[in-house]
Amino acid sequence: MSYSVETRERLERDAKEIIARYPKPRSALLPLLHLVQSEDGYVSQDGIEFCAEQLGITPAQVTGVATFYTMYKRAPVGEYHVGVCINTLCAVMGGDQIWNELSEHLGVGHDEATPDGRVSLERIECNAACDFAPVMTVNWEFFDNMTPEKARKLVNDLREGREVPPSRGPNTLCTWKEASRVLAGFPDGRAHEGVQAGPESLRGLEVAKRHGWTAPPADADRAEPDEPARGEEITDPPPNEPGKPIGGQVKPGSQEGRNQ
Repeated sequence: MSYSVETRERLERDAKEIIARYPKPRSALLPLLHLVQSEDGYVSQDGIEFCAEQLGITPAQVTGVATFYTMYKRAPVGEYHVGVCINTLCAVMGGDQIWNELSEHLGVGHDEATPDGRVSLERIECNAACDFAPVMTVNWEFFDNMTPEKARKLVNDLREGREVPPSRGPNTLCTWKEASRVLAGFPDGRAHEGVQAGPESLRGLEVAKRHGWTAPPADADRAEPDEPARGEEITDPPPNEPGKPIGGQVKPGSQEGRNQ
């Protein structure tokens, strides 16, 4: 089912704003995918075709990106998408047990939602918050130092509509669609709410200050990396065939040129 006229007009206005931020339109694909996910709750076929039309690329190219990154969902998830880190440190600190008990408690597996549509689960390889292990996220907001008991209470509260403040970040949770819109580049004005960095993350800085340690001075004799090519210095390449060099002209000596 395609978008209604009203919905499409609204999405096109937002898409134009997103695309205008980039020197090359196709660079806007990632935030555009978040945009359509904020509309549908996942990257639908309508969303894929919309992104392709806006950027002048094929639906197959959009699909290739949407299926590569796990933040883009190809089927509906819950209003509150719960991620359980099961990577090394979180796992040994109890992440595996949290996942097993939470999955059994809710009766759902990876990227599956409860029948009421309120909560879905995802096994996450790393939440980049090892100093608070084991860690969970809800719509990408952190819940630190979790236990199976705390995890069950968290999802029960979410399903019953109770307010659940994250350990760090905003004072309250937004929905999955609202989080996707923020990731598309439309801030909700709440970036400075709550604790930004917990004491565990700042412990090294505190030790350095106590001992008077500072970062070494920059090496003035060290060769600086080449300046990246500006947008006007890169021509639009023709569609690339697998196994063949990427076409187009770039600034000699730039990283883009070496990549060819």
